Amino acid sequence: MEAIFSMEGSTMMNTTTQPQSVPDSETITPSDSQTQRAQVSVVVVDDHQVVRIGLQQLLELDGAVTVVGAAGDGAQAIALVSQHHPDLVLMDISMPVLDGIEATRRIKAIAPQTCVVVLSSYGDEDHVTRALEAGADGYLLKHSDPRQLLQAIRDSLSGGLPLSAEVARVLVDSKRSTHAPDRTAAHDLSEREREVLLLVTKGLANKQIAIRLGIAERTVKAHLSNVFNRLGVTDRTSAAMWAREHLAANPQPSDFRAAPLRHL
Repeated sequence: MEAIFSMEGSTMMNTTTQPQSVPDSETITPSDSQTQRAQVSVVVVDDHQVVRIGLQQLLELDGAVTVVGAAGDGAQAIALVSQHHPDLVLMDISMPVLDGIEATRRIKAIAPQTCVVVLSSYGDEDHVTRALEAGADGYLLKHSDPRQLLQAIRDSLSGGLPLSAEVARVLVDSKRSTHAPDRTAAHDLSEREREVLLLVTKGLANKQIAIRLGIAERTVKAHLSNVFNRLGVTDRTSAAMWAREHLAANPQPSDFRAAPLRHL
């Protein structure tokens, strides 16, 4: 069971009004106006009813998101994903019956196209690492700003890996403790490799990077392979964390402009 995250400044719900009883797992039927506008379907998973209700209200303020189901534990979440095939699941970790990490692993096995973004009060290395290894497509802490949560949904669906700043710091610190950072690698990267890597840190997928730079997608993959080899890493997350630490202070090439991620 986890603490309710802060939604200060949002219009989630009137806390002076007692909500009607809602079952732990339910299918939510969107209104006609939501169906016409919505582009993204979401299942909300949390063992606190008040959090489920609040998240639904917050997400649907966006207008492009419809919450199609809400679950109070991981087993119910799997059932709702099998029923609705949502675009994204917002997943709590500490829950009865089946925890969010194991639920994430099972959901990615039966519905790999469904993004799973963890929304948890746990920001320690163990929980974060196990969630990402289970296949989570992002990890946010429950005190995140509502705007950050909505942006994380966009980033995840665009192929990015949204992380709370504290979570990213935990992963960077963990990497530092096990591997001596290669500070000379930045000088070994070509200008194009640096451009590709910087776009990876912004959450862009290979196809988006190819379009942005006007090169073939297979060329992007080749550049990333070279980057991984030079940095001594094996995945995009590790490369992005290295770039945030070592390239953040370096200016981008003059002909390189980062465009905003696409909206929902």
